[in-house]
Amino acid sequence: MYIIVGLGNPGREYNGTRHNVGYEVIDALADKANISVIEKKHKSIIGKGMLGGQKCILAKPTTYMNLSGEAVREMVDYYKIDEESELIVISDDVSLDVGRIRIRKKGSAGGHNGLRNIILHLGHEKFIRVRMGVGEKPAGWDLADYVLGKISGPEKEMLHTSAKQAAEAICTIIEKGADEAMNLYNA
Repeated sequence: MYIIVGLGNPGREYNGTRHNVGYEVIDALADKANISVIEKKHKSIIGKGMLGGQKCILAKPTTYMNLSGEAVREMVDYYKIDEESELIVISDDVSLDVGRIRIRKKGSAGGHNGLRNIILHLGHEKFIRVRMGVGEKPAGWDLADYVLGKISGPEKEMLHTSAKQAAEAICTIIEKGADEAMNLYNA
């Protein structure tokens, strides 16, 4: 069984922001696999179904970004999965160009508070993550204002397209493994 967690912030005011691209990937996966993500459980909104022939939980934590580890820890404990190979976390990344994705099997939080909190709650950095590029913040901008800002214009379409590509990459992780997905999707 896989737990696939898209990081973001709950609430309408955060829809369409750079910080919520993880939620958008969960929506793309849900559409692809016809999974309803509507059940409130484990400090998240979740959906259960099949992806790539495997049972999966799609999750959008409702703990807000900086406390994402609470929801992840609760799900990992409840479903008793192998964190290193069956947990996939999707997050935004300001160090990647808009629309780029990067898959890693382990690593630091890279300045991302949601990932930092997950690492804190798991006690290690060894879990698969799909990082979604949202572009570098403009000079003089506050980072929080940038990642919580609404996406518009060509960037919005690029992020929508990359969310679908990330959904494909996650299916590849499930079907063929993270190494194969990294070879195919890490440009």
